[in-house]
Amino acid sequence: MNLALDALLKSSDADHRWWAVRTLAQIAKIDADCFIEALNDVSSEVRQAAALALVRALNDDDAMVRTLATNALSAIGKSAVPVLLDAFSQASPSVKIQMMRALAEVRDPRAIPVMMKAMDDDSAILHHWCEIGLQQLGLDMVHLKLS
Repeated sequence: MNLALDALLKSSDADHRWWAVRTLAQIAKIDADCFIEALNDVSSEVRQAAALALVRALNDDDAMVRTLATNALSAIGKSAVPVLLDAFSQASPSVKIQMMRALAEVRDPRAIPVMMKAMDDDSAILHHWCEIGLQQLGLDMVHLKLS
């Protein structure tokens, strides 16, 4: 990794850390380990930048990378929700499943409209994670799709 970026990642200034994480997120072949520390940053903006990098990792060819990115997004918690919600509509069907799993595990009410809309999708797995998410939020109900 670039020494300047490494120094910025260790800066006491949250804005410097954010720019370092944001820059690293744009590098195609970067070791995801550099985002681990950023996931625990005291600044929610730095955690969100790390989440953005992980959302990109949801498109990786390797299934383990996708799973680990989903797990990390879930672990970030509520700071990851805006990034997941912003990217959801443009995501591929397989990435939407991973995103919905993370949203379901985070249990943030901001995801309810996306979960409700995704219930109309034909994917049984996406539907499953929507149901789990809505149940986690205390919205247990029967969903009927009328034609």
